[in-house]
This record gives sequence, C-alpha cells and structure tokens, in this order.
Amino acid sequence: MRLKLSGSGAKVHSEFCCAVAWTGRNELLSASDDQTLHKWDMRGEPAGRLVSLEAFPSDLAVFPGRDGDLLAAGCTDGTFKLLQKSGRVEKNVDAHRGAVLALKWNFEGTALASGGEDGELKVWSRAGMLRSALARRAAPVYAVAWAPDNDALAYASGPSLVVKPLQSNAAAGSKPAEWRAHEGVVLKLDWNPVTGLLASGGEDCRYKVWDAFGRLLFQSAPLEHAVTSVAWAPSGELLAVGSFETMHLCDRTGWAYSKAKPRGSGGLLSLAWSPDSTMVAGAGGSGAVVFAQLVDVELESGRLSARLDDANRVAVHDALAGTSEELLDFRDRVIKMSLGFDHLVVVTASQCLVYAAPDWHSPDRFDLGSPATLVVQSRGLFLLADAASLRVYTYEGRQLSTPKHPGLQTGFLNRASASLADDSLAIIDRSDGRTVRLFDTASGRPLGEPVAHHQELTAVALSQSGGLPERRLLLLDRNRDLFIRAVSSSSAAAAAGAVKLGSMVDSAVWHDASDMLAAMVDGRLAVWYYPEVVYTDRDLLPVTRTSRELPEAGKMASLEGFCGGWAAVRRSDGARLACAVAPQPILLHRHVSAGEWAKATRLCRHVKDPALWACLAAMAVNAGELNTAEVAYSALEEVDKLQYVLHIKEIPTEEGRAAQLALFKRQPQLAERILLQAGLVYRAIDMALTLFQWDHALELAVAHKTHVDTVLFHRARYLAASGQQERNKRFLQYMDQVEVDEASVRAKIRHELETEAARPGARRYA
Repeated sequence: MRLKLSGSGAKVHSEFCCAVAWTGRNELLSASDDQTLHKWDMRGEPAGRLVSLEAFPSDLAVFPGRDGDLLAAGCTDGTFKLLQKSGRVEKNVDAHRGAVLALKWNFEGTALASGGEDGELKVWSRAGMLRSALARRAAPVYAVAWAPDNDALAYASGPSLVVKPLQSNAAAGSKPAEWRAHEGVVLKLDWNPVTGLLASGGEDCRYKVWDAFGRLLFQSAPLEHAVTSVAWAPSGELLAVGSFETMHLCDRTGWAYSKAKPRGSGGLLSLAWSPDSTMVAGAGGSGAVVFAQLVDVELESGRLSARLDDANRVAVHDALAGTSEELLDFRDRVIKMSLGFDHLVVVTASQCLVYAAPDWHSPDRFDLGSPATLVVQSRGLFLLADAASLRVYTYEGRQLSTPKHPGLQTGFLNRASASLADDSLAIIDRSDGRTVRLFDTASGRPLGEPVAHHQELTAVALSQSGGLPERRLLLLDRNRDLFIRAVSSSSAAAAAGAVKLGSMVDSAVWHDASDMLAAMVDGRLAVWYYPEVVYTDRDLLPVTRTSRELPEAGKMASLEGFCGGWAAVRRSDGARLACAVAPQPILLHRHVSAGEWAKATRLCRHVKDPALWACLAAMAVNAGELNTAEVAYSALEEVDKLQYVLHIKEIPTEEGRAAQLALFKRQPQLAERILLQAGLVYRAIDMALTLFQWDHALELAVAHKTHVDTVLFHRARYLAASGQQERNKRFLQYMDQVEVDEASVRAKIRHELETEAARPGARRYA
C-alpha cells in the first residue's frame, strides 16, 4: 500500500499554505498566508478562489453536514470567521489574544474548539457563542482534537498532551489526564473516532500513537525533519504523517507502509483525508497543495488476491488457475474493496460491483446513493455501511434489508465493531460499548434482546458455519478476555450465557468454513478446534485447544484471517506471516457436516490425536450419534462418560435419550422440559432425585399426582444412609399423609419402565 502523488501541480498560492480541509462535496479548501481560501476538485485541479480575507488565516475547520458544510477559519489576529459555502463571512468572532492556532468541529457539528497563542482552550457554539474556557496554559495550544463521543477534548501545549473532560463530566469527578508526549513541542494531534486512538507529532522528529488514557502504543524512529502534521483516515484504518517534503502512510498501529516525496512542497503543515479515505491532501510551506491517491491496496483470501493498481483499476489473481492477472477497469475511482468467500466486492463513487470467481467479466452491479464506508462479507451476503445507513445484499445485488436502530452511528463502524453471517448481523453499540445489537439479515429487525457484557467491548465476530441455532458470537473486551455465546435466544446453549475461553487475547478470528477459532494469546497462536465443546463437555476444552510459540511474529502481532489450513498473522512492523494449522481438524469438520461418521472415525483412528478424538466425542454428543460418541470416549479412556453413553443407549425412547444427552451437557432445565413434553413424568422426577433436588422432585410428583411415595421412599433412604433426620416441613407433611411401601414403589417403577418401553416407536438405540 502506498500514496501515489497526483494533481496538476498548479500553484495558486503566493505564500505558504497553512491548512487544508475537505468538504462534504469532495472539494478541498486550502488557506494561505496570501490571505485567500481556494477550492480544488478531486483531481487536484484548482476550482477557483473561495474568498479573500482581511486577516492572515492560520487554520481551517470544516464539518460536512447533511444541511450543508460548516466552515470556520482561524486567523493570526485572534479571530475566527464562520463562512458560508459561497465564501461570505457570516460572523467574525474575537477568540484569543494572539493567533488562533487550532480549530476543530466536534463529530456532530454542534460545537467548535479553538486553541490559541495565548495558551487558552475554548469551546464555542455552532453560532460562534462562547460556551466555556476549558484551560489556560503558559505555552500556546498548537492542536486540539475531540473525543469520539464528544465528551472530552485533547490538546497539545508545549511537550505535553492533555485530555480534558467537558465541564459537565468534570463536575461528575473526571479529572484531566496529562502526560509528557514528546521531547520537543507537540505540533499536531488527531483523535481517531473509530478506534479511539490518538496520534501526535512533534519537534523531536517522531510521531506516536496513544490510547485515550495516555499509554504509548507506538513510537516511530526519529525522522529526518520535525513532524508537522498527522491525520487519521475517516475509516480509522490508516494514518498520514507529514514532515518536510515527506508524507508517510501508516497503519493504525503505527508502522509505516510507505512514504511519498512531494518535491518542492516544503514542510507539510496540514494533512486532510477525503471523506471516502482514498486521497490525502497536504498544505505545503512553499504554497503548494499536494494531492496523493491511495493505491496498491492488497487483499488476500485463500487462493485469490486483489490489488488496487490505480484509482480506477483492480488486478485480480487466482493462484490455482495458472493464468495471468485479470485487470478490472472502472469508470469511477474505487473507494472500497472486499475479498472473501470466492467473491470480490468493489465499491466505486457511484456503483457497487460484485464479482464471483472465476468469472471476472460479468459482475452484478447496482447504483449507490452515497459512498460506502465499510464492506463486510459472509458466505452468502455482504453488508454496505455509509454515513447514514446499513444495507444487506445478496451476491446477486439484491437488497435484503436495512437494519436500523436509534442512535446507531453507522459512519464509525469498522470490521472489529460489525460482523455479518448469513442469518444475523452483530454491531457494537457506540452509545454503550458493553452492548451488542443483533439483527436478522432477512428482515432487518432486531434479533432478540441486545447482548449485554460486563466490560466495554473492542471486537465482535460471528461464526460462519451452520444455521442460526449453531451460530456463535465472539466477544473480545477491553480486559483482553475472550468469550463466546449463542446468538439465538431459543437455542439450547443460550442458557449458558457468555462462556470465557481465554485471557490476554490480542485478536481472534473464526475459520471461514468451520467452527474453528484462532487467537493471538500473549504472543502465542492458539487454535480451538471445536469451541462448541464448552456447551457439550467442558472438561474436553483444554484437549481441543492447541497453542504454540511464534517467535518470528514478535510482540503485538495480530490475526488478520483464518482460511483453509492457514492463519494470517500481521507483525508489529507490518510484515505478514502465514502460519500453518493442522489440516486434520478441518477435514474432521467436513466429514461431520456431511454426516460421514464412519469416515470421521477412521480419520481419528489414523491420526491417533487426542484432540481429534475429543472433537469427535463432542460433535457426536451434539448430533446424538451415540455409537460414535462411545468409540471416541473409549479412545480417550474417559470411563465414566463412556458408561454414561452406554446407559443412554439402553433408554428405549428417543425423548428419554435426548433428555439424558441434555443432562450430559449440563442443561437440566432443557432435559426436564423434554421429558415433561413427552409425558415421561417419572423420568423427570427420577432426574430431579438423581440431582438431589428433593424439593423440586416433590413439587413435580404433587403437581402430576403421581410417585409422591417414590420421592418419599428415596428421601428416607438418603437420610438413613447419611445419618440425618427429616426436618423439611413439606416432606414431614406428606410423610403423614402418604403411606410408603417399598414393594409398591418398586412395582410402580417397573411398571413405568415397561410402559415407556411399550410406547409406539420405542426401541433401543442401534
């Protein structure tokens, strides 16, 4: 990935250019010391002068709103000017003593922050009325940035960065966070609204990435010159860094993809990304306005790879086809690409095109009303998100639904906060980071109640195999704990809630074709061959998990994909590693999905790996395949579980076996419900007695007016064996009312078992 310098190179400013900003109409505004503001189009061509000012501009702030753009220009005389799109000055506001050095609209366009040479930080209303003076420092405030939720401001003063809560939050007890960020003066600052990360650049020739609490996440090596500008892409995935005649393109974690050298530009005092994150513009100290197009974006999925060669050209390669690259040309510039599940989705400025491998010549296409900011794929569907809506499509281009929820800020979604499966969509609620909203992809309606977690979530992911009852949601929270839970509230696993799989997890991804799960856990690559085992036989979870060191990955490595027998790992310096994963579990999943239990058993016998036997045992129990479960538990030498499986096989009715399997999975409520719906009241009572739920057993017996003496008989035997006396008032009451005869009780039990065996369709498991 790199930045390709573009534009005509026309120089319209006679003095140094101090600021650039994009409007919602994909126009660029530039401000210069020649006291003018100029307009530019997307091709980098001058589009005319917007306005001439009486003062010298120092910064620009533009908020692209639905009702028109909000324009503000800070000046060296201590004022800022609110402008109309025509360039007419609507209001002139005296803001600071000395120059206004920084201006920034919040993400709702309702407030404007200003930092000045006088060391003051102020917040203004949309109409230019002073709301509050948040801070006063001894050194000038060179840069300001709003928090993603608009509830705090970060600003740079001297070598320090400060995160200052707004007055309403400060009254509740929040205190400013301040730390020394650079060895010299901090010149620029930006806050990523999608990931919540801060980027800063300073006179010490370094740029750094921080979290919102001031913890250093990345520090660059010293560059040749001071870092004079930093800017996050609206997508949150990329960072642009500017210095003297140099523009660096960086990943959100800090490492650099490439750098461009705009000769003759001077120091890049300001950088701005286009709203679609495809182009960067820079304000040069020589008066030049620099344009750079994002190209060489590379995607990989299995045997397929795609590369953005130019603004409107994509090269596709199939490694197994043995042919040369296919070149796909588009009439408009490419904004987004996504490759997965043998489909390539390309979003241009006006259209969406869907290619199905290996046919690269006849895509399905449809027009778009607004550019997409995010593309997420599943096996049969894909999701497009823009600044105002979500839309789910089939790969034939047919729109299925438009999921909606009040307050859903779709423009700030990324691949970590939104996940798609063929039947469900999961999105982290930005208003409450501990809540996940689930939607039905067919209708767009909410899918059950929102998922509430106890910690703020950093990532969610939906499994890609099976149907809705088997669908699982991965949750990764701020404590780096990994959980999975059922998506459907009606599934048997829903009662277990969120089950923890691991701690110290940096990233995690589902396999693209099975229920396998891979994660980077404290620098190690961990793979769960069958995470569903937590709902079946939790004792087997450690057996079905493998972990190995990846010394070549280094620290802070992350997982990018899990496809076929390979896990894609990204190192902290940007290098990609392909880590092999054992192919046998994938083959086992394939056999089980096809119902080929004999082949699955032969595979396990051939490999002789306890992990495979454990997976097969859990899969067999889930599917009710008792013969396979018997073989698997025998191979694992789990004698107690083997005996229980043999006991289940002796039960003559299908409902009775299903109930015992539910009990094996630690789901007694489901087991009881199965038995009572089938009319097997005695088995339900006997199960409660086996679990020592004496009161519940008595309630069942009384409610169904049967086997009260059986409950009293077993209770009396239990108390006699443990040397205790009856103190339960309910049992004392029924002991006085019901006569208990051992022979009669045993006869009733034999009669129940004979009646069950004689039911229509009853037969032993074969």
